[in-house]
Amino acid sequence: MAENTLREEVVRLHANICSGLADPNRILIIYSLSDGPRNVNDIATSLDLPQPTVSRHLKILRERGIVNSERDGQSIHYSLTDKRIIQALDLLRSALADMLKDTAVLAESVNNSITG
Repeated sequence: MAENTLREEVVRLHANICSGLADPNRILIIYSLSDGPRNVNDIATSLDLPQPTVSRHLKILRERGIVNSERDGQSIHYSLTDKRIIQALDLLRSALADMLKDTAVLAESVNNSITG
């Protein structure tokens, strides 16, 4: 039974969060919202991306439940639904950095044994 529960959770995780993070620009948008709510033009300017591109990505992030939107007069402000997404991304970036270091050490070791 526990295995089925894990499988269901993983399927939901993939459908909601992982698919929302599948594009590097969406991850950058998430980081741009880490300090608080912003509108689409602010995000587009800070990331040097076209506004329609940012809007499309925000729609996907909103559909996945990663960001909220709130209208303020003519403007819509976007915010993270849960700040822990930043912690999760930071952990993944740290793991990637460690993997890259390990790969570099291995490559150097192989190179030294060939030239050595």
